[in-house]
Amino acid sequence: MSDQDAITPRVFLMRHGETEWAKSGRFTGTTDIELTEDGIKQVSSAGVRFVGVSNLINPRRLGKVFVSPRKRAVQTLELLLPQEGVVQGQYEVTATEEIAEWNYGRYEGLKEEEIRSSRKEKGLDLDREWNIWRDGCEGGESKDAITERLDKLISRIKDFQRPYMGGEKPVDVLIIKVAHGLILRCFCLRWIGFDIDYDVSIMFSPGAVATLSYKNGDADRPALHIGPPSK
Repeated sequence: MSDQDAITPRVFLMRHGETEWAKSGRFTGTTDIELTEDGIKQVSSAGVRFVGVSNLINPRRLGKVFVSPRKRAVQTLELLLPQEGVVQGQYEVTATEEIAEWNYGRYEGLKEEEIRSSRKEKGLDLDREWNIWRDGCEGGESKDAITERLDKLISRIKDFQRPYMGGEKPVDVLIIKVAHGLILRCFCLRWIGFDIDYDVSIMFSPGAVATLSYKNGDADRPALHIGPPSK
């Protein structure tokens, strides 16, 4: 890793630990569900592996934390980060709907096969399979609505980090969100300027962390970051 890469601000995306709905493949958007025992273990293990002065997420470099207001995301945050950092004003924590999972409307709590079956019973998708990007969710958010709210958050983050591309102060950002990881996939694509329905597969396991940054320390060149943690 170059010296510039080591000091360039980063954005860490973390998916919450396992829930019963996520485990069973149910679409989980606005419903408030807590972590399972395995979910708690996943996050605690992730904290040991990823969080620390010499680890990927260094609390001393964090400037802001954005968390979905859902219980499972807040619970993940409390397990992951030392709360003394918040108390001492080391980083600011903001609960925001901007990073909440897709609002699935009438499809909330359903499995994908149940959604497709229900739509066919209504005479929809008779010659094709349901696709959330093309067909959306009845009573839920549209692709354009998702794009708009993610772009607002990305703009806030870039405005916060832009003055400190040289590492002048701690401005790393941690984002913790909920459910299937669909919003995290969308966030990654919008970060690098792609439409959220761009045909690329991105997988987020429970407790997983993805890293975004800027190429060559240039605030106008957002990038996916793949590499070891800075020391």
